[in-house]
Amino acid sequence: MSSPQFPDWFTMHKILFVDDDPTELAALQTLLRAYRRNWQMTFCQSGPEAIQQMAENKFDVVVTELKMTGMSGAELLRYVRELYPDTVRLLLCSQAEYSELFNSVGPAQQYLTKPCDPELLYDVVNRTCLLNERLAQTGLRAVVSKVDALPSLPAVYLRLVDELRREDASVDRIGDLISKDLGMTAKVLQLVNSSFFGLPVHVKDAAHAAALLGLNTLRPLVLTAGVFRQLEKSRIPAALLEKVMKHSMAVGCLAKRLAEIEGMNRDDSDNALLAGILHDIGKLVLAENIGRDYSIVTTAAEITNLPLEQAEHDQFDTSHAEVGGYLAAIWGLPQDILEAIAYHHDPSGHPGKKFSGVTAVHAANALVNEAELLESESELQRPTRDRLDHSYLARLNCTQSVDLWREIALQKRAAC
Repeated sequence: MSSPQFPDWFTMHKILFVDDDPTELAALQTLLRAYRRNWQMTFCQSGPEAIQQMAENKFDVVVTELKMTGMSGAELLRYVRELYPDTVRLLLCSQAEYSELFNSVGPAQQYLTKPCDPELLYDVVNRTCLLNERLAQTGLRAVVSKVDALPSLPAVYLRLVDELRREDASVDRIGDLISKDLGMTAKVLQLVNSSFFGLPVHVKDAAHAAALLGLNTLRPLVLTAGVFRQLEKSRIPAALLEKVMKHSMAVGCLAKRLAEIEGMNRDDSDNALLAGILHDIGKLVLAENIGRDYSIVTTAAEITNLPLEQAEHDQFDTSHAEVGGYLAAIWGLPQDILEAIAYHHDPSGHPGKKFSGVTAVHAANALVNEAELLESESELQRPTRDRLDHSYLARLNCTQSVDLWREIALQKRAAC
């Protein structure tokens, strides 16, 4: 196995591997020998030994086996998250455990199945580190320091995630769980019955929604409903909240559709839906916490016809995309969702080589914006409506799909 060529964004990372099985640890060490010039690697046989190593050395990444005697991998990563929040946390598990953990909110930023493919591990480590570095930039930290309060994960969502992890998860139990919160139920039904889903019947209750859409599709809607309910009580102007929510639903539904036609599996397509719905959550965080300054920036962007994210960077040295990615990271959402939110205006900054959630959300956002501008009465805006990153799409060999994506976006817009 040849050592990979270093891309421009590469930096050597210090990585700690933990497994209490000496045979598996030795096998992993042998498997990763080709990466000795790329990574500084340390190997430990227990959670306590790893904690001692971290007290003595700074590590960029911790990769641990899930099931270990004494301190489990999940317990170790909770400790790491508490004491070393900037450290990337990866968990190795079996395929069965992966299926259970994939959509959970937990201490790991990524889950990898065993036996672990070294090239996949290399890609995941570097992608996660790159995103962490992006979210650690000075401008973002300066903005976050001014934030008084962030939306929290709804309690109903956390209970829903627990229910979905059960082998006998049922529509009726999930319907009952959501229905106990009347406000949440009303918001979920508002979203489900919106034109974005185009359901042929009126959905009357949460169990009915779960039966029609599927349990996994209901999960992002519960999170969305809970977050937007919190923001309705904030200082954000109602018109802005409604505008962002309507746009975000359109982007989420289109992102899911693009993911499906490009062959992504159900879990990844559902994550594209959630990332699309949340992609502009950073705008609302900024509007709530630095409202006056942010209003000046948005107004200036509109007057000068400057892309909003560029105006944000000019003023704050960060953008709503990074703020949204930061919030998703605090929530512990899966890495693919974080990336899709943080890179939705700058997908070329993502090192991926194939269609992913980043591609789905970037394209969906650009095409929904384009469709919205086509309805605008201002002819001056129309020459600047194409916001697709064509060099990024060419890198992924996706250019030939753009016309089909645009047609789907226009069809969905006409149906709304």
